[in-house]
Amino acid sequence: MTRRLRPFAPLLLAAALAAGVPSVAHAQQALRPEVGKPLQQAGELLRAGKAREALAKVAEADRVPNKTADEQLTIHRMRGAAAQRAGDNATAIQAFEAAMASGRLPGAEAAQVAESLAFAYSQQRNWAKTTEWAQRAQQLGANSAQLRQLVAYVQSQTGDYAAIARESQAAIAAAEQAGRRPAEDDLLRLADAQQRSNDQVGYLNTFEKLLTHYPKKEYWNAYLARVMRKPGFADRLGLDVMRLKLATGNLATADEYMEMAQLALQAGLPSEGRRVVERGMAAGVLGTGDQAARHQRLLDLAIRQEAEVRAALERAGAEAAAAKDGNALVQLGMVYVSIGEAERGVQLIEQGIAKGGLRRPDDSKLRLGQALLATGKQRSKAVQTLRSVQGADGTADIARLFAIQAQQSG
Repeated sequence: MTRRLRPFAPLLLAAALAAGVPSVAHAQQALRPEVGKPLQQAGELLRAGKAREALAKVAEADRVPNKTADEQLTIHRMRGAAAQRAGDNATAIQAFEAAMASGRLPGAEAAQVAESLAFAYSQQRNWAKTTEWAQRAQQLGANSAQLRQLVAYVQSQTGDYAAIARESQAAIAAAEQAGRRPAEDDLLRLADAQQRSNDQVGYLNTFEKLLTHYPKKEYWNAYLARVMRKPGFADRLGLDVMRLKLATGNLATADEYMEMAQLALQAGLPSEGRRVVERGMAAGVLGTGDQAARHQRLLDLAIRQEAEVRAALERAGAEAAAAKDGNALVQLGMVYVSIGEAERGVQLIEQGIAKGGLRRPDDSKLRLGQALLATGKQRSKAVQTLRSVQGADGTADIARLFAIQAQQSG
């Protein structure tokens, strides 16, 4: 004779949850004592971390003859939970597939069992079955972070980078449309998939989003190294790369400080070169060791050239104003920025752009954006100017990076 034993239902439910298996609404159905008692004990053993002993109790319940459909389904699910906890994935798969085949699981619980099957098959490195059950779980409404991570892992194992990119892009777009910043893991997965698929344009675009939302030092370092290797990247932008390295904490070695200072001198900006050397010395990177004398000579050179540039400012201004084009005005504007007179620098660069005849108009807009940032008062205008820079030689990339860095430091 069958009668309801409701006291067993909460214990079975708790056992299922403790085993990492979805809740079992069918556990509230009628269970005879000879079936319900060993299953209750199995649940207690699972909560105590004794999965093998729990499996033995499930086997005891399974030996009861003439089991009802509800009893058999509860046994399948408890066996699957205990086997998965015990690391017996073959038994877990058999039990969970039997539960799914019964057709008696409610949708939400079917989704949980399908997810458990996906994880069990992944332990066997059966990627086809893992994918099949993961997709089934998602179709049934499962959307846990663990399941999404499993799907991404399987896709990487099978080389399905197109799928990784597609799903990551969808998650990023959904976050952006909802006004949320995309998840860091989604951005990293997309960047990795694009890199492996040789989608360099997509990779750099994704990495810019990563820098925007997660401006970690190591991300900046990786991106700057990559952007310099971009086909067609202009050597004249080397100083700008160094400026970004310095601003993001990625200028570290004596050689890097020396290179940046020398590039500043070559660009006609000895004041900037002097500050770089002094900063390196203050950090203990320059001015020590067997190269200390060389470092000091570079500092002395920068100081001497700085004095010469300052002494010639008036004459340089007259010559730039008399020039037929605006190139000299733009260059002079950057000199003023470098000596700490950023507002005067902005005026001169704007005059140079208005005068026209520029060899590289986008370079001039990049310089204007940098000068506006240096004033400390016109950040929004600076960012707008930087984001308007075009050019396929790296100028636009560098300008966007200055805009991103400006927004972070503001």
